[in-house]
Amino acid sequence: MKDQLITPQEIRDQIWKELRRATQDRHHDWRTPVFATSGLSSTVNARTVVLRAVDSKANKLQIYTDARSSKASEIVIQEQAIFVFWSSKLSWQLKVQVKATLITSGSQIQQTWAQVKQTASAKDYLSSFAPGTSVPSDRQTGDEDQTSSTHFAIVNAEIVEMDWLELARSGHRRAKISHDSWDWLVP
Repeated sequence: MKDQLITPQEIRDQIWKELRRATQDRHHDWRTPVFATSGLSSTVNARTVVLRAVDSKANKLQIYTDARSSKASEIVIQEQAIFVFWSSKLSWQLKVQVKATLITSGSQIQQTWAQVKQTASAKDYLSSFAPGTSVPSDRQTGDEDQTSSTHFAIVNAEIVEMDWLELARSGHRRAKISHDSWDWLVP
């Protein structure tokens, strides 16, 4: 892979190909990136998320969340966030700066929830307990208490800039990539 990718466009195309594959292949290294936001108390908050959809034409990534989660609250206050992807197979790190938007209602929510509610992960959005809250002492999880209302939300993340790094014995390569530009960087 390393010696085959020559031009910035070929690398850009491969990045999008890998991101698309990650939404379909449960075992792809980029399926579960780290997503970092500005915490509510002037801190940084990072967590692993599941990449759900990508749109190279619109330059967007998408994840799901519980509308009551800390990431949801943090995105409402500060839309700037970062995804960090690592692939041991490719020896690539991809840091993606995004402008994140929280969607909690409307046709996009209705259409996506209609699909998600048919899966085992639907219970994650039906719990009467908000993510991160204490579970009653007589239980190990809050899964048992489910409501009929959903707390399902979508995070649409518009890509501002990507920082691509390839680690290779023959020499590392790094580039800053925006929608319409490419700059090689010192690794």
